[in-house]
Amino acid sequence: MNSPHHQPPLDEPSVLDYFKSLFRGSRVQIPNVAEAQPPATINQQPTLDDQSQPESIQLTNIETPFPWSSLLTLLLALAGQGLLEPPPDTQLGIALFIAALFALGWGLYRGEWTLAPLAETSDRTDPLTYRPVLLILSLGLGLWAFTLLDENLFTTLNVTVWALAVFAFMGALWIRTGSVKNQLAKIAGFFKRDTWTITISRWAILLFAATALVFFFRFTQTETVPPEPFSDHAEKLYDVYDVSQGETHIFFPRNTGREAIQMYWTLWVANIFGTGLSYLSLKLGTALLGFLTLPFNYLLGKEIGGTRVALFAFMLAGIAYWPNVISRIGLRFPLYPLFVAPTLLFLLRGLRTRNRNDFLLSGLFLGLGLHGYSPFRIVPFVVIAAFLLYWIHSQSKGARRELPVWLAMVAITSLLVFLPLLRFWIDNPEAFGFRAFSRLSTVEQPLPGPAPVIFATNVGKALLMYNLDDGEIWVNSIPHRPALDVVTGALFLFGFVLVLIRYIRKRHWQDLFLLVSIPLLQLPSTLSLAFPGENPALNRAGAASIPAFLLAALALDGLVTSLKGRGMRNVVAWGLTGVLLAASALQNYTLVFDTFANSFRLGSWNTSDMGRVIREFEQTYGTTETVWVVPFPYWVDTRLPAAWAGIPNRDMALWPENFASTVDLPGPKLFILKANTEDPTVNDQQSLDALEALYPNSALRLFDSEIPGHDFWILFVPGE
Repeated sequence: MNSPHHQPPLDEPSVLDYFKSLFRGSRVQIPNVAEAQPPATINQQPTLDDQSQPESIQLTNIETPFPWSSLLTLLLALAGQGLLEPPPDTQLGIALFIAALFALGWGLYRGEWTLAPLAETSDRTDPLTYRPVLLILSLGLGLWAFTLLDENLFTTLNVTVWALAVFAFMGALWIRTGSVKNQLAKIAGFFKRDTWTITISRWAILLFAATALVFFFRFTQTETVPPEPFSDHAEKLYDVYDVSQGETHIFFPRNTGREAIQMYWTLWVANIFGTGLSYLSLKLGTALLGFLTLPFNYLLGKEIGGTRVALFAFMLAGIAYWPNVISRIGLRFPLYPLFVAPTLLFLLRGLRTRNRNDFLLSGLFLGLGLHGYSPFRIVPFVVIAAFLLYWIHSQSKGARRELPVWLAMVAITSLLVFLPLLRFWIDNPEAFGFRAFSRLSTVEQPLPGPAPVIFATNVGKALLMYNLDDGEIWVNSIPHRPALDVVTGALFLFGFVLVLIRYIRKRHWQDLFLLVSIPLLQLPSTLSLAFPGENPALNRAGAASIPAFLLAALALDGLVTSLKGRGMRNVVAWGLTGVLLAASALQNYTLVFDTFANSFRLGSWNTSDMGRVIREFEQTYGTTETVWVVPFPYWVDTRLPAAWAGIPNRDMALWPENFASTVDLPGPKLFILKANTEDPTVNDQQSLDALEALYPNSALRLFDSEIPGHDFWILFVPGE
């Protein structure tokens, strides 16, 4: 027993210090008495590579107890998430998750599963300088551009003036970090060297391998998954065709109205890859947009947790079923996360470094995103929420005077980029807002209940979609299964819990924003009050996948940190990480290229088969002018067979009352009609009888589809 006069060494923490540390957010490590090792520095964690954030602190070389609690937590969570796969055993799955949370709590008590350290906030101040000539010029150009952007058309003149206004404003406020002349001299000097040395690190090889894997997931079977288009694709092809004919709209009014970026992007893809105005061009274009989001996932991961978190966020998002599916559909869905990711990246980095250039870039992407997909209209409110959270937390100390200035920079930059749509909005307020208000209000139908009750229910369903049920919209999801795979779903939940605990301990605004951004970015889905059956929607909540994968990456990084050590512990850490990522990849591959593809094939109509029949007719008889598709309720969009046949601007519909008008047309004729050998009650027998009476010399054959209920009649009328 120690003498009352004996004092512990100054560097040895007491038991009281240990328990105090649990509530202060700092963790005191108790040394191993047997090895007489000194305790680790508070909140330190080992790093996986040499590219970690400079703010990370290196551990002293000690061996911590093996993290059995973390492994038990992981095992229970994976089992629980696995039970939530269809058909779910919800009660047992939730029970296992609760047990996993208790195991996680024990692991946290033992010092396991710690998150990557938060980067320090800069104490720099903004010089509040600007270039008055450029600033005045930008405002003048902006007003001129606003007057030119009339008639809902982009022209060479108004686009030039608009772009100059944006760049002049950014140039007026941009802080130069180095001489352009010196930078150009360095580049020229590099190319003048006689020999070049290229150094490839292990990290670069790992990143290259991860990129190759993600590239495979995002672009393999693009032509066949998903297999068939639907009516929205017909509308898009009409819009792209309009652009190809010189109708360069700012806002495309067809089909309740659409923003412009996808139309111009698809035409560029069609010309570059030679795919024409086709369904493939739509799919390839959006797949590329989804892929371009991933570098920003990586940079966001690096911003909040270092390069290892960045790699995990990049891989988990790259192989995941959710962003892969919404990127393959061929509609504007991936434009929401594409522009949210850089908007948040430069916003978070700007608030950390207090560098106004980042705020200008954030505003640039904020404005561009408003030209992409209508759910992005919620993002300005997300940006305001970020500034408010930063302002009320201690990390903003010393910068609160500049916060209104930085917010104004983001707002004005985005407003200038938004200028063409702003002009259209002012000129056509109903057309601009119809799509959003049709879901939010009673524009199309009365609300099915009290708005607060519907909204609260929608929020609950949306928050459960990650681990339980992603909704019932079959065209962009696998209905009624979790939005995340088993591995990512378990990691996401623990990432959420770990970040919440760290916020309670440290009160860092970034942690709270990361958590709050999820329901905020889901608002385009949860605000579907008139049509609550459309919530949750993976497309309208697409940008919420960004913080979700960041949380999962933080959790995986924390697990690796707790496992790493000497000898076999490194092998276990890397081996388990590889197994988890491999399991995630295998399940996501099955979900996208098997489950989703088959579900989509059963739910969509086989207009590609009709397109092949039409092309064969054209190759034989040299025309498609005498080919028609007879409409039938809840059957094919009659514009799509023409699109498959290479005619993106024709509707092949021929209604029964117009059958007689075809008699005087010369040459052979072809009619395609609804058939269903599985259920004869939904055959278009009435139209078939009318055509056979009109053309008694016609020949009828059935196109027997491999998919039940997808047969159709082909009625051929020979020429004179």
